[in-house]
Amino acid sequence: MHFGLGIDAGGTYTDAVLIRGSDGAIVDSKKAFTTYPDLQEGIKNVLDSLDQELLKNVNLVSVSTTLSTNSLLEGTGTSVALLIIGEKPAQTEFPAEFVICVEGGHDTRGDEACELDVAAVESFVRSTRTKVSAYAVSGYFGARNPEHEIQVKELITKMTGMPVVCGHELSQELGAYERAVTAVLNAQLMPITYQFVNSVVKDVRGRGIDARLLMLKCDGSVYNIEDALEKPIETIFSGPAASLLGASYLSKMETCAVIDIGGTSTDVSMLRDGVPEISSSGAVVGGWKTRVRAMKMETSATGGDSHIWVQDTQIHVGPRRVLPLCVASTMYHDFLNKLKRCRVVPRNHMDENLQPTKFFVRTAYEAFDLTGDESEVLSIIGSEPVSVTDISSDLRKNIPNGVLDSLIRKRLVQGIGFTPTDALHVLDIYTKWDAQASEVGAANLSRYTTKGKYDFCTQVKEHVAKNMAADLMSYILPHHPAGMIADLLNDKYPAKFKVEIPVVLLGGPSRAYDSELSSMIDAEVIVPEFSDVGNAVGALAGKGVKRVEIMITPASLENPDEDFLVFSPVGRGRFKNYGDAVEFATSTGKELVLDYEMRCGILKQDTKITVSKKTVSPDNWSHPPLETRVVVVGIGNPMMILKD
Repeated sequence: MHFGLGIDAGGTYTDAVLIRGSDGAIVDSKKAFTTYPDLQEGIKNVLDSLDQELLKNVNLVSVSTTLSTNSLLEGTGTSVALLIIGEKPAQTEFPAEFVICVEGGHDTRGDEACELDVAAVESFVRSTRTKVSAYAVSGYFGARNPEHEIQVKELITKMTGMPVVCGHELSQELGAYERAVTAVLNAQLMPITYQFVNSVVKDVRGRGIDARLLMLKCDGSVYNIEDALEKPIETIFSGPAASLLGASYLSKMETCAVIDIGGTSTDVSMLRDGVPEISSSGAVVGGWKTRVRAMKMETSATGGDSHIWVQDTQIHVGPRRVLPLCVASTMYHDFLNKLKRCRVVPRNHMDENLQPTKFFVRTAYEAFDLTGDESEVLSIIGSEPVSVTDISSDLRKNIPNGVLDSLIRKRLVQGIGFTPTDALHVLDIYTKWDAQASEVGAANLSRYTTKGKYDFCTQVKEHVAKNMAADLMSYILPHHPAGMIADLLNDKYPAKFKVEIPVVLLGGPSRAYDSELSSMIDAEVIVPEFSDVGNAVGALAGKGVKRVEIMITPASLENPDEDFLVFSPVGRGRFKNYGDAVEFATSTGKELVLDYEMRCGILKQDTKITVSKKTVSPDNWSHPPLETRVVVVGIGNPMMILKD
């Protein structure tokens, strides 16, 4: 009998489930802390806790993760340099620390518009190679002809040996700005994705499990796990995609809205007749528009481990994730006493880092490219929690603005603070960890508001639930202003939103919020069994879906009956006859689809392939189409492996 192993690595927990191939039943599930920077320890811990006899019979492993999404949301990705070849997009903001535009690029036909300025590329690389960990390259009309992008990539690789990502490798869609942003974000994610993939492979293979290894993508399909190293950007929203598929699997509902309450973020998405909604314009993450085909979703930086802090008597939630006080108290032996002895913080000095409940510890990440102030502050932060006042006292001066934020972004420091999880401990709703630490923290913070500690925690819980409700309604009503939706969720009006499809909640603390959400929105709210490991279930529920789109255009309008250009993921082709161009596009699309499915372990006979052709021509046009798009789609089910 065969079993499938689903693994989901979140910002706080790594979850695992075993599903029996014969009937799809969940036979075991476990959770363990996600460990930084050594992710393999967390994966090992969760797999060690599963039934080891069943684990021996696993022949399919599929994983999902929110680590990519969290990295981009929190701004903790790798430092990247961006080279734009040819005309620079009108937009000037890019998620890269270093940006240059060099001469080069192609035109709409894929012909060279300008010779590549190799000297400018070399000079830029020499000036940045000690300051970044990866490079992104995006050429003007690089989707039409990637020659210059490939040339720059080879040059950078030779000069630095660092990872290099090209825009044409990620998207064949036009849109120079979006392709450049996509390439940068992909480059930022390479190190953490490599670490995660390598950790999974090493642990699974080390146990003697000879299974097919897959990873869930952000559109709900899967791909070979090694391919994730080349295109980690496709793993953004992999976790939310898993939550949607897992919610459907657990609730047995083909149409539903899903709210996944994670440690770092809350994600809202929807399934209609078993099909997820796909964003038609590309995923938006951390405010950046990309060319990544992903499930349509609403993601906010509000989770169970979001930092709760107070300023001017107002309660703020997030956006950063911290280690909850209740958890920290079980990890650091004297932490509770330190929390009790915490000094009073002047109200007019309070900010996100200066709180009576905020502490910092050093992570195991290696320090690099530090300023003098950063080195000085980091030298004070060790393996035991310290507060801002502790650090200032040891330094005998105030910490310069932005230093702690920079150390957090570089993952050199981990914050500890009050969270929604702590609030649930105080309210005796969720009590897995040290509730006493949560109560001390609530008392310390609430004195800066007009509330007692229980009312303070109740307000935190209501705040989180209201954020969830607002995210849900913003997703359902995308053209309505967020301010209007938030206003209608207040208690000022004798009315509430009505949602006519079930709302499924996933995540460890989901049961704590079902009644709160129901009081704000008129909807059937469901918390299914195994909701706490729904993402790991969803990792196994993804299909092997591959979509290839190839465009054909006449090389010249002066002679539209002969000479055609074919733009495909493998490069630009040229054919004398239109029929030959279409045949090449169709056969190339099928080859790419079958190669993809084979890498997912899906056989040719188990892959359903459809080919469609979309053409554009003016009225009374008697020649071959001005534009032809050949779309080849292949669909296979990796779970068939379990039935062998």
